[in-house]
Amino acid sequence: MMIGGPLLIALLPGVLVLLVTGLFRKMKWNKGIRVIPSILTVMAAVVLFYIGYVEVRGFEGAGYLFLSVCLLVFATAAFIITKKPVR
Repeated sequence: MMIGGPLLIALLPGVLVLLVTGLFRKMKWNKGIRVIPSILTVMAAVVLFYIGYVEVRGFEGAGYLFLSVCLLVFATAAFIITKKPVR
């Protein structure tokens, strides 16, 4: 559960970020607004990484680290969706 829990918890905000980014892209908003969800997700991942590495440490901190890495993957995917040209 130490690996599966954070991965499953990361799915909810990750999918939400991808949906919001796709919605912003479908509405044909400019790139400055479309990139906001990915920037906020990266900021959340950095905060979770700090909490897991500096504050909590140990096996419990590893859960935060897994969560932050998964959020970084979703933020990267959202950033790629943002950079695609709108048709």
